[in-house]
Amino acid sequence: MDAFFASVEQLDNPELKGKPLAVGGSGKRHVVATASYEARKFGVRSAMPSVTAKRLCPDLIFVRHRFERYNEVSEIVFEIFKEYADVVEPLSIDEAFLDVTTDKKNIGSATIIAKEIKKEIKKRTGLTASAGISVNKFLAKIASEVKKPDGLFVIPPEKAEKFIEELPVEKFYGIGKVTAEKMHKLGIHKGCDLKQWELPALIRNFGKAGKFYYDIARGIDDRPVETEYERKSIGTEMTYEKDLTTDFEIIAELYKVEKELMERLEHAETTGRTVTVKVKFSDFRQLTRSKTLQNYIRDFDALHREVSEIRKSIKLEGFRVRLLGVSVSNLESDDCEDMQLHLFYLVSQGQGTDLIFLCL
Repeated sequence: MDAFFASVEQLDNPELKGKPLAVGGSGKRHVVATASYEARKFGVRSAMPSVTAKRLCPDLIFVRHRFERYNEVSEIVFEIFKEYADVVEPLSIDEAFLDVTTDKKNIGSATIIAKEIKKEIKKRTGLTASAGISVNKFLAKIASEVKKPDGLFVIPPEKAEKFIEELPVEKFYGIGKVTAEKMHKLGIHKGCDLKQWELPALIRNFGKAGKFYYDIARGIDDRPVETEYERKSIGTEMTYEKDLTTDFEIIAELYKVEKELMERLEHAETTGRTVTVKVKFSDFRQLTRSKTLQNYIRDFDALHREVSEIRKSIKLEGFRVRLLGVSVSNLESDDCEDMQLHLFYLVSQGQGTDLIFLCL
């Protein structure tokens, strides 16, 4: 989806349309979850500290997130996807791969399918989506970024090589800021530069990721569309405006985190046997402690008891705590869907077919 959270807020509140908007808290320790395109013109981006965003855009409006509403819209979008494909791979609340090799509506064109899905999303939700179309996941993801918002861009097979060669490495899907900077120091600025490197040299400089970089520089991405998502853990955490300094504060805040986590476990209809407590201090030092149980966590009392035992094993006296988190892993069920923020992909595999990336 195009700036999903922000777009939902502007849809529900017409007074926010056309204005620079950020979903997230405005405090010193908050970060931007999503920024509207009006805010992005000022350089405001997701995961940016809110104080930095406000400095870049003094007129920026902050809105608290409403995950129930976002989930509601997401369900509508996924229903649309499933009308066009049986094989759907959810990646997040607003992101999925669709394999349209089996064309449920006998449309016969990945491009037309993408156009129809974009049209249906607009009709049923009032929101826009951008689409990228190519021969694999990597290229489709890159293509989706070209004409946002509400765009559609195609990278046909015969143009894929040239497209990659001209693409700056910082725009490669899977290459982050730190890696891009390292590549620049090695003289790698575009896809054509990356393509000149042999596999052993890339592995020597970038470890196991070197194989991935070697492949994508040549447009190789053989990842299949997988309908089953195996979630490893479910957790929640809170960052505090003011450091926690007393046992009472820490116990009280952990209790709130535990409550939220239990709600998430119940919503996902799963539970687990390993409980992990995460603590980040004011100096950004971080520690985690885990405990694996013989039995699964079945109720809040069991979760609270184990978290309390772990807390008592951590020396917190005299320290200032800025973040607390609790997660449960070794899950009983792997049927949960990933609920992070990203984009939508539609995939068509097979000889002569296209891969579509829909970005909502």
